[in-house]
Parts: sequence; C-alpha cells; structure tokens
Amino acid sequence: MGAAPGPEGAGSLRKDSKVAVAKAQAVGAGRRQVTMKGLYFQQSSTNEEITFVFQERENLPATEDYYVKLQVKACALSQINTKLLAEMKMEKDFFPVGREVAGIVLDGILPLDSEDPGLCEVVRVHEHYLVHKPEKVTWPEAAGTIRDGVRAYTALHYLSHLSPGKSVLIMDGASALGTIAIQLAHHRGARVISTACSLEDKQYLERLRPSLARVIDLSNGKAHVAESCLEETGGLGVDIVLDAGVRLYSKDDEPAVKLQPLPHKHDIITLLGVGGHWVTTEENLQLDPPDSHCLFLKGATVAFLNDEVWNLSNVQQGKYLCILKDVMEKLSAGVFRPQLDEPIPLYEAKVSMEVVQKNQGRKKQVVQF
Repeated sequence: MGAAPGPEGAGSLRKDSKVAVAKAQAVGAGRRQVTMKGLYFQQSSTNEEITFVFQERENLPATEDYYVKLQVKACALSQINTKLLAEMKMEKDFFPVGREVAGIVLDGILPLDSEDPGLCEVVRVHEHYLVHKPEKVTWPEAAGTIRDGVRAYTALHYLSHLSPGKSVLIMDGASALGTIAIQLAHHRGARVISTACSLEDKQYLERLRPSLARVIDLSNGKAHVAESCLEETGGLGVDIVLDAGVRLYSKDDEPAVKLQPLPHKHDIITLLGVGGHWVTTEENLQLDPPDSHCLFLKGATVAFLNDEVWNLSNVQQGKYLCILKDVMEKLSAGVFRPQLDEPIPLYEAKVSMEVVQKNQGRKKQVVQF
C-alpha cells in the first residue's frame, strides 16, 4: 500500500516516462496551439435525455505544481450519475466523459469535478489522483479495472470489514463489479454465494475458480434468494450482502425500469445473519419500521456504496491512494481478472457510451488510443 506522494515525489512522477493509472486530463503538444477532440455529455432541459457529443479542445494550460500531463492510452466507460451531479451543484452545459484512464506518465481516476474528459488524447491531472501501473498490466486492463476495484474495496473492506471465513452474497456476480468483488472476497478467504440473471451468466459464474459456494439462477423466476442463502448457511444467514439494486415494492407497483431479476428488500433483510452487513447500491432505499426493527434484532447494519466519497474530502486521500495502488498490485498478480469487452477506437466511443449509460452492456467497455 502507498501514501500520497509529496512535493519531492512529484518531480520523479513528471520525469517517469513509463506508465501508471489515473483519473486524468489531457496534455497539449509543446508550445503549439493544438486542438484535440474530447467526448462530453449534454442533458436536456427535462433532465431525462442525455446526448453525447465530441467537441474540439485547445491544448491545456501550463502545468502547475503537483500536476502532471498524461498521454492517455486507454479510458474505461462507466455510467454517469446525473442525479449526483445535480445534487452536488456540478451541472454544466457540457460535462466531460471518461474518468478511468491509463497512460504515460501515470494512472488512476479523474476527480468528480474534473473539467476535462478522459476520452481525449492528453489530459492534465493532480498527482494525488495517480498511481503507477505495473509493467505486466495492459492499458485496457488498468483503465477497465480501476473503478470497479475501488468500488469492491469500498464495499467489502471499508463498509463491511470482510475477513477470512465470512459468508458473502454478491448479487449479479457476472457484472463487471460483481466479478471483481467475487475475486476480492475469495482472495480474503470468504465463502461466496452469487446470483445470475441469465443462463449465460450462470455458466460464467460456474466456471470461476476458486468455485463459488452456490450460484442462484434468478432468470427463470423460480429460485428464492433468501431460502437459497439460508439453506447454504445452515439457517444462520450470510455475513455480508453486496446488492446490485433491490425492489422496494411489490412487482405490480414497481417501476417498469426495475422489472429485472432483483430481490425484494425483505429478502435481503431475511437472509442477513446476526451482526451482518448489507451494502446497497440503491440510493433511494426506504426502510419501514418493521424492517428497521428486524435489522435491530439482528444487530445488522446498512451501508450505502458511493465510491465518489473518496474524492469529496481530502481527509480520505491517503486511504484512496492505498486502494488504487492495491488494485493495481492485485491486477498484476492475477488476483483480479476483469470482464473486459474488446477495446474500441475513440470514434466509436459516442455510440458505446450511449449503451453504457442505458446499462445495457455486461462487460466493461474500454476505449484504446
């Protein structure tokens, strides 16, 4: 694990012509006025439709103290949380796209308030958002793993205190995040149960090594998550749950957009063991008094997974850099084996980002320069 580099480290970072992983911003070419294309998104006045557009960008201003310029080699595509941007008062006419980048000199994740898109040939980034990329790791692997690695670490290490021997339920284990979370849980010595949303996902999860304790197939509507988990744990319930969203209401009252194979919140509460941890990605989770009382009787906790918190306070910077470094080390060591789609060129990024924003892709999409 590493700590935030100080002023002395900054010089060495600028001189290092090798590689690293970062959330970055683009670099100009010497003294010439050079324009480069970057991908941005524009939201409609109704806040419903998002349009992705390429725009020309002039070369970046001169590098300031503790900033470096990064030639981008790969940038991963992830959904943009427009609701969070609105709540943080960070709405703009055009907002940059692409924050998980890998390149020369460095590697990491662009901060939430970055004004430059990672989907550009060169970016400028503060050294506190950078970490070195091991030589064995490819550009697409670095960019495609960094964010899901941070999310998995946040959920399992910081929010639920994963330790050897714990039982863990990871919903939608064949997703990009689910895959990395399963691998991290296995590496920590946990017993892992996962759910599959399709036959293809089920077959993928059954091929994973080390093997999962159980794969629960939700695609046919017959399997019951709570019953399966209680059966697998001898009625004790699981220690940690990482969901991929939950149903808050009955199927008749649930919005159509959520009519995918998601467990009801009551199922999650039922399958939690005594002292269990429920890490949820459902930002609008509603718990009724009976739900809270059941959690109270179990001494269980509910935590919300928002990986952006690491960039919202400088107090967390040291921990954040440690996570970034550890993700890269585990990727280099083969602990993490991400689900990546075939890399695409920059000119295909607009169409691919539209698919990603609608949450229609399964594998992680990476743009390679």
